[in-house]
Amino acid sequence: MRRRMQWSISSQILMIIISFFFIPIIVHGFNVEKDHEGHKVKLELVHRHNARFAKHGGGNLNKVEAIKGFIHRDYIRRMRMNQRWGLYHPISSHRRKGFETFQMSMHAGADYGFGEYFVQVQVGTPSQKFWLVADTGNELTWFNCKDALETKNHSGVRKRHKKSSKKKSKSRHKSRSRSKKKKTRTRTKTRVRAKTNPCNGVFCPKRSGSFQAVTCSSDKCKFDLSNLFSLTECPRPSDPCQYDISYIDGSSAKGYFGTDTITVDLTNGKKGKLHNLTIGCTKSVLNGITFNQETGGILGLGYGKDSFVDKSVIEYGGKFSYCLMDHLSNKNVSNYLTFGSYNAKLLGEMQTSELLLFPPFYGVNITGISVGGQMLKIPSQVWDFDAKGGVILDSGTTLTQLIEPAYVAVFEALTKSLTKVNKVSDDFGGLEFCFSSEGFNMSTVAKLVFHFGGGANFEPPVKSYIIDVAPGVKCIGIIVINGPGVSVMGNIMQQNHLWEFDLAQYTVGFAPSTCT
Repeated sequence: MRRRMQWSISSQILMIIISFFFIPIIVHGFNVEKDHEGHKVKLELVHRHNARFAKHGGGNLNKVEAIKGFIHRDYIRRMRMNQRWGLYHPISSHRRKGFETFQMSMHAGADYGFGEYFVQVQVGTPSQKFWLVADTGNELTWFNCKDALETKNHSGVRKRHKKSSKKKSKSRHKSRSRSKKKKTRTRTKTRVRAKTNPCNGVFCPKRSGSFQAVTCSSDKCKFDLSNLFSLTECPRPSDPCQYDISYIDGSSAKGYFGTDTITVDLTNGKKGKLHNLTIGCTKSVLNGITFNQETGGILGLGYGKDSFVDKSVIEYGGKFSYCLMDHLSNKNVSNYLTFGSYNAKLLGEMQTSELLLFPPFYGVNITGISVGGQMLKIPSQVWDFDAKGGVILDSGTTLTQLIEPAYVAVFEALTKSLTKVNKVSDDFGGLEFCFSSEGFNMSTVAKLVFHFGGGANFEPPVKSYIIDVAPGVKCIGIIVINGPGVSVMGNIMQQNHLWEFDLAQYTVGFAPSTCT
């Protein structure tokens, strides 16, 4: 019995080793041989593309298709290893051209009264659709949630039969007997109440067959989600893992963690699935966006372990991109958030620069700013992350924010070209320089250019920094940050450009586009 148990354990270990190191190899058969040292296992190893497996779809592949398959599986395997050991920060640069691509419809939030951009997301099984804020400064995807379901009488229909007298009933009976006509059924009148759907505009996890709450006693709650402000409170082991997330703008969201499936539309017409994605089920929001029935949460596009971006880039080419149309566009004007290769129409050459990952943020290597062709005198530490400076790209921030030394230099340079405008003294939420747009000509404004490391130059359109704030009023649309810190390039500054975040090559690319 002991020898048999030892053989069984040894064979299991051997099978595990083989499955770990020989993914493209199939164990076709095995037999047991005895020798003077005991039992041994002998297995035949056959490549999965061997001709004998052709009937199972594994053989008769040409070399090109086979190599493509090897590269794809090796890439996925490497990503899973990195995730298993917590090495999710680097993304392999070895990508094949045949990676699938998926797109998610995207539009500006002006019709909702918001300064953010919204992406349509399909979550759950069966899927429920929501428009979420596209936020590169947040790694958690969360939905406004409601646990309660509809009542059994959810249709709101109550039947009421019309009363009839006995006399009329007898008369109809006699008439049918004499004429021997076919029996007909009379319709009953119904009174239909207005349907009330408690899940309208909110995610109901109990309606999703793939939703699983993360329990507060799990290691995932205690350790993996600690960076997402998971709470230590755990009244019962089966209770959900709660969170209280605070954002740098002073807003916060409270709810609990879960996992679910997000469905995506591939560009080849098929559906893709992102399984077991960590999501938040938010029950209350403080000092944040007041969502309505058309908008329901945050799509976290920031980089982090088990985030939407982390799972998506592993399966879909290691990069994502978005093209932000004019922020005042109505919701009928749309473009796409794309994972994989973009297909936007560009109006100029794509320029690239170094992408600096500070999860969940995407840092960029800015070396300076010029206005009207003149480089501004801004201390170099303003752009240095090591000196607690630097610049991040954030689609969830509306206006660009510069720390004081950079802001003062840019502000003074821009106002020199605005000396002939009529200033407006009204309060527009901290915007320092506002003026009447009557007779104003955009061409008179000095050109603002952000200079990136490697020689790339980002020249936003004038409307991205001289913005409309009220009928007949424009302002310099840049905010000052007092004290040291990171500057933020907001979504209005990024509009009318395609932005590509290549997490395999550690590059950010940008090019002008109409984004329509």
